[in-house]
Amino acid sequence: MLSQIFNNTSVITWSNFSMGSAYQFHSWRVFVVVCALPCVSAVVALTFMPESPRFFLEVGKHDEAWMVLKHIHDTNMRARGEPERVFTVNRIKIPKQLDELVEMQNESANPVLKVLFKIKTELRGIWLTFMKCFNYPVRDNTIKLAVVWFTLSFGYYGLSVWFPDVIKHLQADEYASRVKLHNSEHIEDFTFNFTLENQIHRNGVFLNDRFISMKFKAVTFIDSSFINCYFEDVSSVGSFFKNCTFVDSFFYNTDIDDAKLTNSRVINSSFHHNKTGCQMTFDDDYSAYWVYFVNFLGTLAVLPGNIVSALLMDKIGRLSMLGGSMVLSGISCFFLWFGTSESMMIFMLCLYNGLSISAWNSLDVVTAELYPTDRRGTGFGFCNAMCKLAAVLGNLIFGSLVGITKAIPILMASTVLVGGGLVGLRLPDTRANVLM
Repeated sequence: MLSQIFNNTSVITWSNFSMGSAYQFHSWRVFVVVCALPCVSAVVALTFMPESPRFFLEVGKHDEAWMVLKHIHDTNMRARGEPERVFTVNRIKIPKQLDELVEMQNESANPVLKVLFKIKTELRGIWLTFMKCFNYPVRDNTIKLAVVWFTLSFGYYGLSVWFPDVIKHLQADEYASRVKLHNSEHIEDFTFNFTLENQIHRNGVFLNDRFISMKFKAVTFIDSSFINCYFEDVSSVGSFFKNCTFVDSFFYNTDIDDAKLTNSRVINSSFHHNKTGCQMTFDDDYSAYWVYFVNFLGTLAVLPGNIVSALLMDKIGRLSMLGGSMVLSGISCFFLWFGTSESMMIFMLCLYNGLSISAWNSLDVVTAELYPTDRRGTGFGFCNAMCKLAAVLGNLIFGSLVGITKAIPILMASTVLVGGGLVGLRLPDTRANVLM
């Protein structure tokens, strides 16, 4: 019996480091810092990017606008193999500046009124620009783009929430299938100083035993008796004592409390210096590391999709890439239905991510090219708002179905992705809208 217990032990390692006694860096803090680095790098990179020509024109910096346009022209011509082509401008339409409009409306107004009028004018301009996105001839394009953005985001972000939990459920089922059962054991004068994991002890008797500097991990004691036992520096993660009896036992610096003593009797026993707060760490939950690793693999699968979309965007067309990528990702999502193992589910996740990233890339290009300059930012912002709304709904709907059924999430994601891809194929071709 003791050999079986020893065979199912594990060693706990702690993934953290410290700088003196004041700063403790646990694994999740390091993870957050690493995730923040790309954002900081993006902010630094933005400082080296020029403003748009339209902005320079609106603030009266015509020379700067001309230089940016010339740089864009020269870059495009070098890419086309025509570096000798000279950049010429025949006519530039300069938009009226907001400050000039304010002065024309009320030259004698005090500063407060001028600011309020400026804000009112700005908001009115935003609203009018937004409504222009629903005027002919871009109204149909706006509706179709909103549908594509919504469906792609709903399927992508919904699955991103649902999939890791499905992996965890598969792991939990596999973990439960490996549980060790111990019936009617009798252990006397023994010292437990190691970890007990994934075990069920039923009708056991522990007499004069010592549990010192150890951990119970997913261990359940049922109808067992602990007589004259000593517990010191004990942690219990996912462990419970059901219908157990403790007689003349002593507990010091443990997290065993009433919540873990289900219908148990405590006779002439005492608890001292009990641990408080959550004692569980990522080291106790291997599935937490596994979920991060699965997400890493899914993100890594995006790399070839990005390379393919960059090389073939102009060759096969934006719409073919957009619609084809969404339809193929919807089909790959459907095959998740047949996934019965972790390896197969992870492979289908990587395939899905690799296919769907091409749709995201082509959708960004199509959205920017379908709108005229004066409505491009507003139209793109509206489509992104639909994207965020779909992401929220996808998180709520798919999250509520975790552990209940996998048929509904898979069919729902496949349907919206294929439907959105077919709508995307109905958009106008924008390959001709290239700055010459």
